[in-house]
Amino acid sequence: MKRRSTSALPRPRAALLGLIFGVIAAPALAAPRVATDVAPVQSLVTQVMAGVAEPSMVIQRGASPHSYSLRPSEAATLENADIVFWVGDELTPWLTGALDNLAGNADSVALLHTEGTLRHGVGHEGHAHEGVDPHAWLDPVNAQHWLGVIADTLARHDPANAERYQANADAARDRIDGLIRQVRGELEGVHDEAFIVFHDAYQYYERRFDLNTVGAISLSDARDPGPAHIAEIRDIVAERDVQCVFAEPQFNPAMVDTVLSGTDARTGVLDPLGSEIPADGDYYTTLINQLSGRLVTCLSAG
Repeated sequence: MKRRSTSALPRPRAALLGLIFGVIAAPALAAPRVATDVAPVQSLVTQVMAGVAEPSMVIQRGASPHSYSLRPSEAATLENADIVFWVGDELTPWLTGALDNLAGNADSVALLHTEGTLRHGVGHEGHAHEGVDPHAWLDPVNAQHWLGVIADTLARHDPANAERYQANADAARDRIDGLIRQVRGELEGVHDEAFIVFHDAYQYYERRFDLNTVGAISLSDARDPGPAHIAEIRDIVAERDVQCVFAEPQFNPAMVDTVLSGTDARTGVLDPLGSEIPADGDYYTTLINQLSGRLVTCLSAG
């Protein structure tokens, strides 16, 4: 019996087979290549991209984002990126030039500058400065807003996965709703307890959860506080019944010791970048929980 050749098939069947084989042979559309600046942003992007791809982060954990020198591999990540999600030049002023030089064709999204982001000026208790405080991820409501921005941006670049991005963002926002309720309950008993932070970086968290921060040892990321400011903080500790002075792992602990000397205040450690927390999708929740846990531990120890 002679085999019937494909060319002898009726035209509709031949066309259908051609379409099937064409679809099988065609390469799948790749998800956009995404770069992020710091771990809070990476965590939010990771949650939105879950099941599609994973973003890359260009700033090493534990390094100061305010001044950083890119490694060759990190520069290559920017060069290859289709989208870059970053906080903004208020946090990483050096990154503006790097984006222009290395990622000129990428879609660059400075989350701090997106419409709907809650922004606060730089400064603490009478020490206001010009500019915007960049640590906006410490307000979980901002994180919820950024999830939507991230999902919309990814959907424009990758319409095939738009529904997945939106569903992931919606689920992440719901988790943060629960997180806010949980943290409010944990902090309920320490709202009136006065404390001092090392680095003036927590006002988004303090305002969202109604905390009684009365000063910061360092008012700038770029320089150490002078003797006059240290003396002022020591006076605040004595006059305001400060319960706790918080150090940060990235800064010199000797200044905290100077502030604490001769007082009954306790010490703890806060880290706005959660340098010890694994940089994954759970990072953001862990960061916010870590801050509340350390605040409660120190402020309720008396």
